[in-house]
Amino acid sequence: MNTTYHWYSQLKKPKWSPPSWIFGPVWSVLYVLIFISFGKVFLLAFHNQIPLIIILPFILNIIFNLAFTPLEFRLKNNLLAAADVLLVLSTLIWAMIAIYPYAPWIVYFQIPYLLWVIFATTLQLKVTWLNR
Repeated sequence: MNTTYHWYSQLKKPKWSPPSWIFGPVWSVLYVLIFISFGKVFLLAFHNQIPLIIILPFILNIIFNLAFTPLEFRLKNNLLAAADVLLVLSTLIWAMIAIYPYAPWIVYFQIPYLLWVIFATTLQLKVTWLNR
């Protein structure tokens, strides 16, 4: 992990980039929100209360979300991480649109996640651009 920290600390970042320590607490809170709301979506699908296809963007969002850390910090590939974070953002928006007619509260529950992903996407795109 030390070489990863060293690598990331050496990257050029915008002045508005938050300190590294902020990411852990923010993601901890967001993962609780994601677990509760995405879990409810899967329960609704399991009980046939929503069409099964509605869970597709939620599944894809989880996959892309979990792929970010290995792409950015194991492979140390800003370009792949930038592409991935765009997929996280697009699948989150898709998921929110898909579930809204069935459970609007899930969309409202995801607003902090959406705002953070918009910020993270902007940050990742800027870091990728600065380190091209």
